[in-house]
Amino acid sequence: MSIVKKIRHKAETVGGATKKTVGKSLGNERMEAEGSADQAKGQAKQAGDKLKEAGQKVKHIFKH
Repeated sequence: MSIVKKIRHKAETVGGATKKTVGKSLGNERMEAEGSADQAKGQAKQAGDKLKEAGQKVKHIFKH
């Protein structure tokens, strides 16, 4: 997994959290919901990255 993808996924999570907070403070339910969705999407991508790395480590262990 490239470091660029990891950073991009983390940025998506942080951006979603920020959007959610701004939406909540402005009383904008739509913005808050979009922020929650963006945050969840970023977190899911990060979880996928971790699973992929774990799979690569297991593959490497059995190869050697």
